[in-house]
Amino acid sequence: MEPFVRVTGIAAPLDRVNVDTDQIIPKQFLKRIERTGFGQFLFFDWRYENDGKTPNPNFELNSPAYAGAPILLAGKNFGCGSSREHAPWALIDYGFCVVIAPSYADIFYNNCFKNGILPVVLPEEQVYHLLKRAQESAGYTLTVDLESQTIQDSEGYSVSFEVDSFRRFCLLNGLDDIGLTLQNEPSITAYEATRPAWKRGTGVTA
Repeated sequence: MEPFVRVTGIAAPLDRVNVDTDQIIPKQFLKRIERTGFGQFLFFDWRYENDGKTPNPNFELNSPAYAGAPILLAGKNFGCGSSREHAPWALIDYGFCVVIAPSYADIFYNNCFKNGILPVVLPEEQVYHLLKRAQESAGYTLTVDLESQTIQDSEGYSVSFEVDSFRRFCLLNGLDDIGLTLQNEPSITAYEATRPAWKRGTGVTA
């Protein structure tokens, strides 16, 4: 997982509440076994017309003004619905590394940290202030800094956010669950060396 320290980029507004994981990545695209390749299907039912090919001109993120945006602004209860980890996979594969919303579904929120996405929680009025600015100003840009836990724009607006210290440490250092375990690799290797050869790497306790 890549370390996350800060990002500066366009903020794309998705002014919708209760965006569930089936809208983020519809169930028919969950057949891949790798984590990549899901970005093309992100918000599929909203991004395209009924033919599945023609971009829907009424969908917010299809606007050229938000092309390449790394920051997604959304309404409350983002990521509700089923617990599919494919949802953050699709977001990050599409290019989003930050989501800013008033609240999230718990499992989605946890899955974001495990996959290198920073889910920022702000009071609803602050989120909608940012949403309005992004809707009214083409190319509206934010800097999200995890070290200082601040969000700033080029017009002088600034707001602070909080992230659990352990999750913050993991993102800053690019550590997922496997990466955390591998930090103890010397101790693991030393322990394995004390075990009989026929037990090493088998998961059988001595």
